[in-house]
Amino acid sequence: MKFRPVLAPLIALAVLAPGPAAGQETKKLAVPYIQFTLPNGLDVILHEDHRVPLVAVSAWYHVGSAREKPGRTGFAHLFEHIMFEGSGHVAEGNFDNWLEAAGGDNNGSTDNDRTNYWETVPSNALELALFLESDRMGYLLDSLNLEKVNVQRDVVKNERRQSYENRPYGMAFLKLPEELFPPNHPYHWPVIGSMEDLTAASYEDVVQFFKTWYGPNNTSLVVAGDIDPADARRKVEKWFSDVPRGAPVPPIAAPPAVLTSEKRLTLEDHVQLPRLYVAWLSPHLFAPGDEAMNVLARVLASGKNSRLYKRLVYDLQIAQDVSASQNSGPLGSAFILIVTAREGHGLSEIEKVVSEELAKVKRDPPATRELERAVNQIEAAFYGGLERVGGFGGKADQLNAYEFYAGRPDYFAEDLARYTSLDTDDIQAAASRYLRDDARLVLSVVPQGKKNLAAQKKP
Repeated sequence: MKFRPVLAPLIALAVLAPGPAAGQETKKLAVPYIQFTLPNGLDVILHEDHRVPLVAVSAWYHVGSAREKPGRTGFAHLFEHIMFEGSGHVAEGNFDNWLEAAGGDNNGSTDNDRTNYWETVPSNALELALFLESDRMGYLLDSLNLEKVNVQRDVVKNERRQSYENRPYGMAFLKLPEELFPPNHPYHWPVIGSMEDLTAASYEDVVQFFKTWYGPNNTSLVVAGDIDPADARRKVEKWFSDVPRGAPVPPIAAPPAVLTSEKRLTLEDHVQLPRLYVAWLSPHLFAPGDEAMNVLARVLASGKNSRLYKRLVYDLQIAQDVSASQNSGPLGSAFILIVTAREGHGLSEIEKVVSEELAKVKRDPPATRELERAVNQIEAAFYGGLERVGGFGGKADQLNAYEFYAGRPDYFAEDLARYTSLDTDDIQAAASRYLRDDARLVLSVVPQGKKNLAAQKKP
């Protein structure tokens, strides 16, 4: 699982009606869209928004590291790189060159469950974006060769070194999913893959991975922004209809992930200060309790007035920073607390204070003002996404996210309602149920040769 702090709910964008006059019914939060499926299985979503003359194209391939197998990991992320290296009718380098010449930009990302690619262009360059996206979907293998695979394989290996192996505290984020999820769980291995698996991957392995997962029938495409829907549909059909359907994609399943006791681990690293990670398994994305854990993360560690920040950083001054996050996924989630100690303080001291604050929130519900502050932050982020149609978390991306994770693009109102309907007792109940002392991972990262600074189990 790719662990990182995330904003919750998924940043959403909506078309809002003006506030209702007295006695009038409030209109439902909504994003109007048109959805259709091409004969080859491509799921297409169109959204019209003429506020600015921009169009966003977002392609979500429903494959991430969870679709890989032990011994053959890192393929999904490797393809994120390969997809920018040219295709049958686009020479290497022209994908970026042509988009930049048209005034557009583009990028992509990979996580456990999906790989996405997006372009944001002036509305008169929509056809260029559709052509480029369709060409690498349908004709990538026409230009792929062993040399390209080897070059990008080395790029990914170097990225792993920079992001994990040579980054302070980086190895913790490889260790967390490995310890939280069993070896046969799709979130057990990291998105970036292992060095051994990347080295062992043959050219034939790479080609087969593309043929298996990168067909139009395993993809959803969103076009959002300054479009005429009928014209946009014609252009989508023009450029994507000739891409052949792939083989049927089997549903994904995951074995249960359960912690039945406390795990304690210590990693020595080239760092100056010890850092504590405490992690629990938590509710899946959109499952009951997922939203409460998102709010709890903010109550505990979002902003200077949050409980752990105020106690550890401001009052006691024994910690340098603190964070908490509910890392939600459709096949499993993890709630993670991270605290970096100040010079001269060990992690047992830090853990004692963390345990005291967790005991408080389990015993008594948070104050109403704490809940309101957290929900207000979430709402502000939710509506703040209205400013753009493209990019990560933009309108096109969010429509795709709801289609993939919730089963329909118009999940905006339901997502927000998960948070606005919470009360303080919900937060207390979630903390008591999921943040158990006898079902957690306590990971200490300490400077080389200073294991004495690790969090020690109580006698």
